[in-house]
Amino acid sequence: MRTAEAALSPAEVQHYRTQGYLVPGLRLPPARVDMLRDALQRLIRDNPGVRPEKLVSAHVVGRDGRANAEGVKGSSDFLDLARDTQIVDAVEQLIGPDIILWGCHVFCKPAGDGHETPWHQDGHYWPIRPLATCTVWVALDESTTENGCLRVIPGSHASKLTYAHLLEDRHDVVLQQRMADDSFDEAAAVDLQLQPGQMSMHDVYMIHGAKANLSGKRRTGVALRYMPGTSVFERDLNPADGRSGVPVAFASRPLWLLRGRDRTGRNDFSIGFGPAG
Repeated sequence: MRTAEAALSPAEVQHYRTQGYLVPGLRLPPARVDMLRDALQRLIRDNPGVRPEKLVSAHVVGRDGRANAEGVKGSSDFLDLARDTQIVDAVEQLIGPDIILWGCHVFCKPAGDGHETPWHQDGHYWPIRPLATCTVWVALDESTTENGCLRVIPGSHASKLTYAHLLEDRHDVVLQQRMADDSFDEAAAVDLQLQPGQMSMHDVYMIHGAKANLSGKRRTGVALRYMPGTSVFERDLNPADGRSGVPVAFASRPLWLLRGRDRTGRNDFSIGFGPAG
């Protein structure tokens, strides 16, 4: 159940519904941001072989301190963030009372060579049916046009369609598939500039991306993924056919039922939990 004081105002909820994204007034306190930055430093240190933009399932701690099934030594600090009451309250206002946490991806773009995130739709990559997810993107560093902030195409979620994506044969991108240039109008893009502790929220069909970080400032965001209990995480699907550029193991990824019920009765909440799960 949500707390008595709503996390989002009616105007914020309406903006999300019509535009497909939102920068809410909700913000993490500075002490929490500092703690998460410390967790980020440990995460990067523990994963020297992983590009810092590709720290997928950063909230999943592997068995006996080893890497999780997706090749990352995760941290429970990011799971704690995903369970934050105020954040989950806000998500509930957007997707309803039945909330399943199914992902957490740390996008840390280092100064000078932070990789581009091509224009894409999240739903193109994800095995959720019917497609439904609210992503909460929490800034741990200043995120501006200078260092490659998140960019969105307002209203691009409204059709509830996923468009064709083209394969990129490049090694300087976070994702190796992108939308065709003629499928949207880049001139309509909005830059979501955030200060540490601020966050944005966006719909699964939203067209979005981010430029490379060629500045002298690091840019880090933690993307928390929540789906409603009316959807199924179809573990035998891999919509991008292994060509996303990010290693995933959907078949063994753990899910957390944070609130309410699994209305489908088909989501398995026992998979992926070892002694340290």
